Amino acid sequence: MNGILSARMREAGMPFKLIFGVELPRLQSIAQEFPTDVELANQLWQQNIRETRLLAIMLMPAKDFTQEMSKKWAETMVTAEEAQVLAMMLLPKAEQAKEICKAWLEEGKTLPATSACLCLRHLLAKGEDLSAEKQAFIKFKEQVSNPNLHLRKAIQALEAAFEE
Repeated sequence: MNGILSARMREAGMPFKLIFGVELPRLQSIAQEFPTDVELANQLWQQNIRETRLLAIMLMPAKDFTQEMSKKWAETMVTAEEAQVLAMMLLPKAEQAKEICKAWLEEGKTLPATSACLCLRHLLAKGEDLSAEKQAFIKFKEQVSNPNLHLRKAIQALEAAFEE
């Protein structure tokens, strides 16, 4: 536990019952000690604890992160940190990543859309063809009004990547 970081996160209004303040690199190290497991990941995701939710992302097998499961996770995503970690560590590896991102953009909810934009940026950098997703992004961008800081930055990053 990092008491100082935990206290700062709590003061900043993190919406969790429990926050240990464990840094992301340490959580990644912990996750490497366990096999990926869909049941364990789902149980960890259901906890109202910052660290278990981030570990859930790291322990979810990418092949099992389907559109159906992504809907459940999108509905219960509560922080920009979760959206960012999901976009970095799980979503780009999912077999249905493009479809999930497109659906999240079409739905228009802030945190899933943030994750979708960041994931699509990652996929573009890998050379993926994102023609259909680009159209969904353009439509999403036209409809979104007054995005929060995290979503605004994700939109800008994806726009820049599309322009390259």
